[in-house]
Amino acid sequence: MNIQSIQPARLLGRFWGLLAVVLCLGLAGFAGVAHAGYAAIVIDPATGQIISAVNADEQNYPASLTKMMTLYLTFQALQSGKLKVDQELPVSSWAASRAPTKLGLRAGQTISVNDCILGMVTKSANDAATVVAETLGGSEGHFAELMTAQAAALGMTATHFANANGLPDPNNVSTARDLAKLAMALYHDFPQYSNYFATKEFVFRGRLVRGHNNLMDRYPGMDGLKTGFTDASGFNLASTAVRDGRRLFAVVLGGRTASARDNLMARLLDDGFDNEPTPETLVAQAGMPSTTRRVLAALSPIGTAEADETAPAHRRVARGCTPHRGKSCPRASRSHSKSTTRLAHRKSKKVMLASSSETHD
Repeated sequence: MNIQSIQPARLLGRFWGLLAVVLCLGLAGFAGVAHAGYAAIVIDPATGQIISAVNADEQNYPASLTKMMTLYLTFQALQSGKLKVDQELPVSSWAASRAPTKLGLRAGQTISVNDCILGMVTKSANDAATVVAETLGGSEGHFAELMTAQAAALGMTATHFANANGLPDPNNVSTARDLAKLAMALYHDFPQYSNYFATKEFVFRGRLVRGHNNLMDRYPGMDGLKTGFTDASGFNLASTAVRDGRRLFAVVLGGRTASARDNLMARLLDDGFDNEPTPETLVAQAGMPSTTRRVLAALSPIGTAEADETAPAHRRVARGCTPHRGKSCPRASRSHSKSTTRLAHRKSKKVMLASSSETHD
């Protein structure tokens, strides 16, 4: 067949198809050791009971959940007096150059420790995380070594950190179990700073900075912790919630969309408060297909990848609610029930298909 007779669109389709096969079969090593699969865990810290665990010890890319360790070392420095909340930290050109999402810091500026913390908790600011890393570690590379050492001290045996923010790096890996340990340690070791994780928005230099954790708006009793996303990791979330005086911690890794991840987290917590394990099939349904993961994992080290993004304004509504004739969606009431969450989950397949092109968190 004369190649000139083949339409350009068909040629392009064949090229991308071949590229996908090569990436899946030939570049597995390029993506590092993480499987980048779905995982979930729910823990009762008071008893140590593992209520649900699906692929909890499988290594994955933590994405911006990495910042929980950056915050742990920040709180540690505040507690020891090495840092002060109102202390101004210098912004280097390296920190200013970090990929979005970020606060938009410029080299030569300064930013307070307090604003760095709030920027990481709400907007998942990569530039703020790097500012703290360079202050405490001298360089981000050395700070990552301190992060990994602290992870080992906390019993996070399957975790290795390569940077302070969770931007794509094949050597930045953890597990659902390890990240749950970290979340619990943040609340146990630094109770005086735990209120930071409940922050939904803050004003930074005259500009309102909104948070990414939309589930806190509709799940009663949830007061933290952190969202995360890269193409290779999928949508991640570490959460903690209190019901009837009982606190649970949970982690979801590898959601295919932000809404699927949030619906799964709500179901996990509902089941957890009822002392029931969540079926593995439900966790699997919320995850990205394995073939898609292998391709994206191979591409993840590309420097333009974003570690975390907030939902576009036109999608920033309560999940499971459709505005009608200009009326706003009501927030979830205190009578939030498992049946409501299950209904949302049954709809999640439609949500997944409708938002399969969504790349923001």
